[in-house]
Amino acid sequence: MAIKITDECINCGACEPECPNNAIYEGGTEWAITDGTSVKGSFTLMDGQVVDANERFAPISVDTYYITPNKCTECQGFHEEPQCAAVCPVDCCVPDEMYRETIEELLEKKDKLHL
Repeated sequence: MAIKITDECINCGACEPECPNNAIYEGGTEWAITDGTSVKGSFTLMDGQVVDANERFAPISVDTYYITPNKCTECQGFHEEPQCAAVCPVDCCVPDEMYRETIEELLEKKDKLHL
């Protein structure tokens, strides 16, 4: 499943540079599939919606850092554990129960993001 950042986030920013998929954004920042990935053209989001990879989406959070589940792979294929959780000083990077994915699904997502 994807990782989420809880309201306990202190906005230190330690997690953002650790994400191999650039799935972590500062609160209030719009996100796009193309940010930090090799995706060009059309991309299918987790909900089945097909979007242009350059399309900007509204921030998931305004007050704290957030992780977009459409790009989170729990660091599968890059590291043995989610790096955001490993570096978070307040342990606010936790599994997001709303987005359950198998390791195979996470690796498939990784491959789509990094052609």
